[in-house]
This record gives sequence, C-alpha cells and structure tokens, in this order.
Amino acid sequence: MRCPIGMGIIPAVLACAVVVLGSTGALAEEPFQFAVESNLRAGVAKIDITPPPDTPVVGHVRTTSGVRDPIRAGVLLLANEQTRAAIVTLDLISASSPMVEALRDAIAEPTQTPRENILVATSHNHSGPGWSRETPWSREMVVKIGAAAVKAAKEMRPVSIGYGEDRIDFNINRRKVINGRAVVRLNPEGPCDHRVKVLRFDDGRSLEPMSVLMHAVCHPCVFTWGDKLTPPFPNGFPKISADFPGEAQSFVEMVYGPKTQTLFLQGCAGDIRPNLPGVPYRCGNEADIKWTGRSLGCAVVRAVDRSVVREELAKRKTIYPLKCASSVIELPGKKEKLACEMQALRIGDYLLLTIPGEPMVEYGFQIEKAIADRAIPIVIGYANGNLGYICTAESHQYGGYEPNSSPLLPEAEALILAELGRLTDSVLADVFESIKPMKK
Repeated sequence: MRCPIGMGIIPAVLACAVVVLGSTGALAEEPFQFAVESNLRAGVAKIDITPPPDTPVVGHVRTTSGVRDPIRAGVLLLANEQTRAAIVTLDLISASSPMVEALRDAIAEPTQTPRENILVATSHNHSGPGWSRETPWSREMVVKIGAAAVKAAKEMRPVSIGYGEDRIDFNINRRKVINGRAVVRLNPEGPCDHRVKVLRFDDGRSLEPMSVLMHAVCHPCVFTWGDKLTPPFPNGFPKISADFPGEAQSFVEMVYGPKTQTLFLQGCAGDIRPNLPGVPYRCGNEADIKWTGRSLGCAVVRAVDRSVVREELAKRKTIYPLKCASSVIELPGKKEKLACEMQALRIGDYLLLTIPGEPMVEYGFQIEKAIADRAIPIVIGYANGNLGYICTAESHQYGGYEPNSSPLLPEAEALILAELGRLTDSVLADVFESIKPMKK
C-alpha cells in the first residue's frame, strides 16, 4: 500500500493509519466459515427460571431479599439417523427423582426423544431455590423447560464437535485426616481435579460456537457461610445467585455473543470446594465470585478457541455414534436398600457417565483410569437423582462429614463402579464375549 503524496509527514502517517485500520476492520467483518459434514444434528435453548426474589435458598438454608444473577436452565438436543438424546442442565442444588421424571415427561413426547435418553444434571448450586411438585414456581419451571426443548428441536442442524481441556486453580479438597479421623479443613495436598473439559458444538457458520458444554469439579458454594464470622456476610450472601457456574456461563456468552448458549456440568465434587480460607472457610463476596467464575470462564474460552484452529478442525469426525444406556440398581444403605439410577451417553468419542448424588473426586479419577483408552470420559455428579454423599470405601474408615452424612454403606462403591463399567461396555460396544464352539 502506498501512502498519499503531497502531504506533510504527520498527515500522511495518519492517513495511512486510517487506511490500514479501515482495511483491518473490513477483513474482520469477513465471515469465518468452515464445512460441517456430519451425521449429528443439534439444537440448544436456554431459559430463565429465576424464582421470586424472596424465595429461600437451599444448600446452606437462608432467607434472601433479591436476585444477584439469574437462575437458568439449558436444553441440548442431539440426534443422528438412529436415535435422539437430550442433556438438561439447571442452576439448582440437586436433580431429585420427581423433578427428573417431571422434566422427562415435559421433553420426551414433544421432541420425540426417548425418556431413557434424557440426562438431567444440576450444578449443585447452594444459592438457588429448592424444587417441589407442590410449588407454583416448580410447576412453571417444568413448563418453561419443556418449551425450551421444543424450541431447540425446531432449530436442530448439522454440527461437529471440538474438544479441549484447560485448568482452574480455585478448587481445593476440603477433607484432611488428622490422628486417624477426617476433619473439615482446606487441604491443598488432598486429591483434586483442576481440569476443565469442554465440548464445543459448531454449525460451521462462524467462529462463534452454537453451544458450549463445560465440565468442572467444585462445589458452587462461594456465597454460603462456613465460619459464620467473616464480614460482610456472616450468615451467607443474602441474594439468589447461580454462584460461580452462573458467572462462568455469563462470561463465556459475553465473549461469544448471543449465538452461543453455554451449559455447565458438575463433576465429582463431593469433597471439593472453593479455596476461601476461614474457620474452616468463609463466605465469598463479589471479588471472590468474579475470581472463580471468570477463572472458569477464561479456561473455557481458551479451550473453546484452541479447538477450532485448523489442526484441530482437521481432527473432527464426520460420523458420531449416539448411544445411551441406563439402569437402576440397588445399593446397600445404612437403613435400607436404595435405588440408584446411572446413565451412559455416548456422543462420538465422548462418554458422559452420571452418578445420582455427590460423588467424591476419587470416583472421577477411578472411572477415567478404567476407560480413558477407549473414550474421552466426562463423569457427572448430581444427575438423574439424588442419593446424597457417595463416598469411597476408604473414606468411611476415617469418618468425617461426608461419610457420616452419606446414606450408603462402604460396599456401595464397588457396585457403582461395576455398573458404570457395564454401561460403558454397552454404549461403546467394543467388548465381545468369547464364543465357544458348539459340540457336535
């Protein structure tokens, strides 16, 4: 490019800068598109399900006098030539069986999705409302999510999937064994999963993903009391909030704009919480929620953006098997046997496995070690039911808050792991029983 002649040096430089900036802007406006050749179709919708501002929150029960940020739900519908599946995420504390059944009722028939292929997961948010069939808000919530599912079904289109991982540093183990017994204590030496796993769903129309499915491991309890001493909120944050998963979703959607819908999946966070020191930990404030939420959001954005560079795009598949298997088994409880629903959802190379309650972080590590060479595992807690704390057999030896609160006996661990292994075999279909020749 040649700058205008017949000008002084400074006017000429300015003129050149204007031309360069103008051409850069023009280039930036060129749409970035890439071909999506895939047998997988997807549609996504999110809905605001915030209750009235004076609704008490659950988790750490307290009254509230307003809303800091919205409580939302998301519906991601998936389909190929063989079947359909749905992933429902909510900024709530638990996926009780009655709520799961109500949502499956609302979604299955209108979207032609088999009930057993609908996965309902919550973030385990401690600053949101509880769900009950009896409340008007709960009934309205189900209707809204059903409508969101119908909207998502109408907008289904071919997609490909990008995958990425990054890290967060604000989560920490909250159990420490001292003199043979476990106490509540922030424990930087305890097991903790700092990874963030991200699935990016693209229709190829732009650099902005159609949907982002993020997975992290940490109690969403930034805004809840711990030591009841720390100002300014010794009794917990006095407003409804979606806690750090809500902050992270909003951050990611701010980065990519209105085209992108972001959903959050909670991992095995039974003994993992935000690193907010206190006695034994403190309630967070606005600075803490920005730190945790934006830390997660930044990790997600890094993984999302990295997964669409040309080398990563070249790895994307054109055929995505979509398979789902679920089962209900009985687990040994301290008082009685308890029904436990588990689910395996395969989306191409990615395997989502659900546990109905609060599994300790070790569950995620054990499951991943067993199947990581067969698929990319994403282990989800707080989904398709709520059995409370699901602890390792070893943790019962030391007691402490989680094992003492759990309704299950130590023997439950082996049964859960075995059943998830069986469901994995079912959807991956890569295990063949040996066939003995028949005798003549």
